[in-house]
Amino acid sequence: MITRNSNVICEEEFSEAVKIAVKALNRDIKATCIESDLEGIDIVITKVLGIKKECFVVKKHYDKKKALVISASDDIGVIYGIYHISKYFLGVNEFWFWNEQIFEKKEYYEVPADYFYKSKPFKVKFRGWFINDEVLFDGWKPDGNEAFPWEMAFESLLRCGGNMTIPGTDFNSHKYKSLANRYGLWITHHHAEPLGARMFARAYPELEASFDKYPDLFRGLWQEAIEDQKDCNVVWNIGFRGQGDRPFWADDPAYDTPKARGRLMSDLMLEQYKLVKKSDPDAVCCTNLYGETMELYRDGYLSFPEDVIKIWADNGFGRMVSRRQGNHNPRVYALPKDGDNGLHGIYYHASFYDLQAAAQMTMLPNSPEFVVKELQNVYSHGVDDFWIINCSNVKPHTYILDLIADMWRTGSNSVKEKSEYTREHLREYCLEYYGRGLEEKVLSEIENLYELWPKYCIQYGPNEDDHAGEQFSNHGARILTCAFISNFCKDKPLETRGTHDLDWVCKADTLAEQVAWFEKKYKKALEGYTKYLSKCNEIKKMLEVSGKAETAKILDDNLICQVEYHYYSYKGAYHALRAMEICLGDNEKTKFASQSAENVNENKVDYISAFYEAGLSSKAFFDGYETMRSHEHGIWKNFYKNDCEADIRQSGYVLKSLMSYLRVLGDGPHFYKWQRIFQKESGGDKVHLILRVKEHLTDEEIWKLMFSCQQN
Repeated sequence: MITRNSNVICEEEFSEAVKIAVKALNRDIKATCIESDLEGIDIVITKVLGIKKECFVVKKHYDKKKALVISASDDIGVIYGIYHISKYFLGVNEFWFWNEQIFEKKEYYEVPADYFYKSKPFKVKFRGWFINDEVLFDGWKPDGNEAFPWEMAFESLLRCGGNMTIPGTDFNSHKYKSLANRYGLWITHHHAEPLGARMFARAYPELEASFDKYPDLFRGLWQEAIEDQKDCNVVWNIGFRGQGDRPFWADDPAYDTPKARGRLMSDLMLEQYKLVKKSDPDAVCCTNLYGETMELYRDGYLSFPEDVIKIWADNGFGRMVSRRQGNHNPRVYALPKDGDNGLHGIYYHASFYDLQAAAQMTMLPNSPEFVVKELQNVYSHGVDDFWIINCSNVKPHTYILDLIADMWRTGSNSVKEKSEYTREHLREYCLEYYGRGLEEKVLSEIENLYELWPKYCIQYGPNEDDHAGEQFSNHGARILTCAFISNFCKDKPLETRGTHDLDWVCKADTLAEQVAWFEKKYKKALEGYTKYLSKCNEIKKMLEVSGKAETAKILDDNLICQVEYHYYSYKGAYHALRAMEICLGDNEKTKFASQSAENVNENKVDYISAFYEAGLSSKAFFDGYETMRSHEHGIWKNFYKNDCEADIRQSGYVLKSLMSYLRVLGDGPHFYKWQRIFQKESGGDKVHLILRVKEHLTDEEIWKLMFSCQQN
């Protein structure tokens, strides 16, 4: 049996990566075992030649002394064996940390006398996570340890059977590559940083980022990167993009044709390839066919050596087509054609950021069945050399990451229907993180909550994958608000021109048309998330009443918090659009029309009702921010502090700006009319000298008086 007194013994000297995993296993034993005098079986780690790479054998031995022996031919096989024991015997799951798993301590964990387990090779050769858009990691330093989030991410990745990572974006990728290497992971690179080199604009901010002007400086950065990573296992990403996630010709407009762009990229990729091979003849190289690069490759303008892994990317929403960039959305098919028998990989998003409709703070908006279908299609095209999964900040995406990890471990699962496979996976996931002691009815209710997630994600376009994450409500509301403030035509509101920033989803000549389109979407979403949140809270209450308060908390902090993010975002977005609609010609059912509607060139514009709606919007966004932060318990303090991409709090500030703008239009320039209406104790609208005895109220104070009036 494994007890608190079990020892983990290494029969020979292992790497630091193995020692880190041993330390984690000892921690897990302490977390799951009660202190006792019971003698425990030793866990012995040994290297044995002949076992396939990355595989392991766990067997109960009786030589000399009973022991549970982990055998492997390489370090990462040993690491997988260690985490197998942690999960299989102690019940410590892959996302134990991120999902706040509850451990019920026992005196011992039985090891069957004939226990034998032999792992199988993984279907995908290189598999791992791109810790990208990791803004929550940057604002979260438990006990002052800024590396802690990365340590927990790398451990979970290894528990999932991963062997590779892009350890962060920009500065972080350089900062944490050594830590990833210490954990035993291969390193690869962001498609904007060929060979993992510093971006030219970072290294030489005073110079124009032009290869034609500074070829030796670019080459110097590439050679520097090769030297800097000589002690790491690296899948070298070759390519040439701009300074950031953009095409290089955005910084160097001299390349104004596809032919010229493709020729330069092809020449430089070959040069990078030769530099790497000179340093290590056995080096593995890859390149991303992503965004604009995909179009160049499709049209025959891009070439590179045959042994380079071609990485095909989904569009950020799980569909294997090229991503939308601004208003450009060609949806180029992003998998190899029949007959292309080279090396292939994918860059797939469990999380995405596009300032339009993506999900980074919440789960992927498309269904697990959809994901499985796409990944089965990936396998059917022979794409199993390389999978890099964008996981952003890990915690919001554990469910989909767990599903994808199961796919990279076991292959296509083609013998099962997608729905059957995803149901079985979801059942196991809920058992692992919400407790095997739950009544069947309660467990089924929790499963149902997860199944409902994609059903409430609003569809914004004609394609199966056009379902919206939280950026649709937040960025959409902010774009429309900014367009309204910038373009509002006071004399002819209905002629206020639309914004081209939304042509990708709703191209229209007037802002009124765009606002009306979004208002319908936001209203439907708000109605849906109101029902969804109510259902979630019912199950949470059910758990609390049945004595499962800790389970209720886990559900609250891992699923309900995401439903709340959507609920408050859509509530804020809906009221923002109502404010604009009132000004753009919709005067029906406005709250304060009888008190303040004014004639503006014969167009009645009820600014005060619009102001009130804008206040409701701002309040909803800020309520959402506070609700999100309320889920930061213990070690999670400040985890959500740096929500800066969807940024629900910024949405609240933008709507405060709309409030001020509407007050200028409706209450300026003297700012006493609205105050007279609602500050009754100072004489109300009968006393025109009110400002001689009372200072001007702020927008917030005026709005609170209005809100109080409505509540009464």
